[in-house]
Amino acid sequence: MLKKIKMIYGIILSLLFTVSGVCADPIKIAIANYGPHPTLQETIQGLKDGLTKAGYPEGTAVIYDISDVNFDATLIPQMLSKLVADKPRLIVALSTPVAQAAKYKIKDIPIVFSAITDPVQAKLLKNKLQGIDNLSGASDQPDLIAFLQFSKTLLPQAKTIGLLYSSSEDNDHALVEMMAAAAKAANMTVMALPIDNPEDIPLRTQQFKDKVDLIYVGTSGLIQPSLPAIVAVADSLKIPVFSADESAAKNDEVFGSFAVSYHQVGLNTADIVVRILKGEKPGDITPIYPSFSNHQGLVSRKKAEQLGIFLPSRSKNITTSN
Repeated sequence: MLKKIKMIYGIILSLLFTVSGVCADPIKIAIANYGPHPTLQETIQGLKDGLTKAGYPEGTAVIYDISDVNFDATLIPQMLSKLVADKPRLIVALSTPVAQAAKYKIKDIPIVFSAITDPVQAKLLKNKLQGIDNLSGASDQPDLIAFLQFSKTLLPQAKTIGLLYSSSEDNDHALVEMMAAAAKAANMTVMALPIDNPEDIPLRTQQFKDKVDLIYVGTSGLIQPSLPAIVAVADSLKIPVFSADESAAKNDEVFGSFAVSYHQVGLNTADIVVRILKGEKPGDITPIYPSFSNHQGLVSRKKAEQLGIFLPSRSKNITTSN
């Protein structure tokens, strides 16, 4: 009888120890976000889903400390200081401006960048296939050659792509270079116009009149939030707009999208987070880039009708909304 009592008592103590361990020592992950946007929110959800799917850390609570600066770059240092003060195990930095600031400000906490088009162009990494020091991450680099093939299926006569880019963001300069290279391979040209302030966007978009056959809007922290203003002008000029944000095509806001799955970008981010939590050094972890299968083409049938564009029904790789 005494032996059974001791056994039961031992089990109870073991359970109490486990529960107290969960409550006393949760793992805190800080998420530094640039601002509220569907692609970034989807990335965060993919990160959470990835950690849940991985089942790690097993038996330990995870606390997410999420903050953003509503796309105001001047507030990034303050946001990072607050997150660091709460002593997280690691920091996930979404978007180029946030990741750049985190790299130069934080040296003693692992940083995982996410939703970065070109981490080398952004001066985050020296080599696209190798992390450095306390930094590695997941890119959202799109396959622009595949995008142009997709756009030519819909607009076979298209020759010139219109592109607005932020003059102050390395991510945007990288996009211009990649689009120019992809356009050359597709026997097309690019008309790229720099933007200094969001207020300039409607006037700049007007400059595409009679000069471009389509407009591409990437994931720029300055340009993407101004998508409604771009579309308003483009619609008046009868220029189809493609967005890197799939939700814009789903909601019939733009003509089409050929987008990276940001949920997958979040899952890729989670893979790196788990490896760091298990003890690997960020500098030893190869950054992850989207594969071709991580992209999805979508066309708004409603917007096509508004613009008077015929959709080729026989193309198997085209998904239409509604």
